[in-house]
Amino acid sequence: MARFRDAASGMTLAEHLAEARHRFLLSTVAVMSLGVVAFLIYPQILHVLQQPYCRAVPRHCTFLVTNPLDGLTLRIKIAFFGGLLFASPVLFWQVWRFITPGLKAKERRYAVPFVAASLTFFIAGVVVAYFSFGHAIAFLQAIGGKSLISAYNPNQYLTLFLLMMFIFGVTFEFPVVLVAIELAGLVTPNQLLKSWRYALIGITIASAVFTPSGDPLSMMALAAPLTIFYFMSIGIGKLLRR
Repeated sequence: MARFRDAASGMTLAEHLAEARHRFLLSTVAVMSLGVVAFLIYPQILHVLQQPYCRAVPRHCTFLVTNPLDGLTLRIKIAFFGGLLFASPVLFWQVWRFITPGLKAKERRYAVPFVAASLTFFIAGVVVAYFSFGHAIAFLQAIGGKSLISAYNPNQYLTLFLLMMFIFGVTFEFPVVLVAIELAGLVTPNQLLKSWRYALIGITIASAVFTPSGDPLSMMALAAPLTIFYFMSIGIGKLLRR
């Protein structure tokens, strides 16, 4: 098995595994180092994450802690996910550096643009989720009725918030994936254009299923950009295939 050599990259299986371990260690060091930074600036990060809640419920945006360990758990969780977010440029770069040796010379020139695009769209998804979350909280407050007084557990609030940002960030990679499979020849821009009706139905259903808060505005905030990205990917695919 160790003597097996990949024709595209010229690397043996053992060399692939060593490369994967090297990339993983670099990514881990980046996440841990920046996680320490997130741990130290925890009050500032928590304040930023609390703002959508305070915009939705200005007079009652306090958190309720019922367990002595909740504060520590919250700080560790913010440190971990903050480290992941801050290290995302490094993570995307390491993934692409691992993939690049297996690509053809013509395909390798797209590595840097794809890393930049992946990072840009991921951050855009996180930003959209951040500004949509206040509306999601307001919707959930309204649907519960005026007799309810909110005092959320910060860990539960943060879990929902981070899940929403993660899902938006990942789904915003949609155009990058589409362009990649167009360049790989798995599908053509014309095929995507002919299937636009089915794509819109799929995007609508996926937005309804994967939006954690379940409110209509957040679903639209996810579905509308994905629809634009779909047609944008077709245009980019046509340009790159010329």
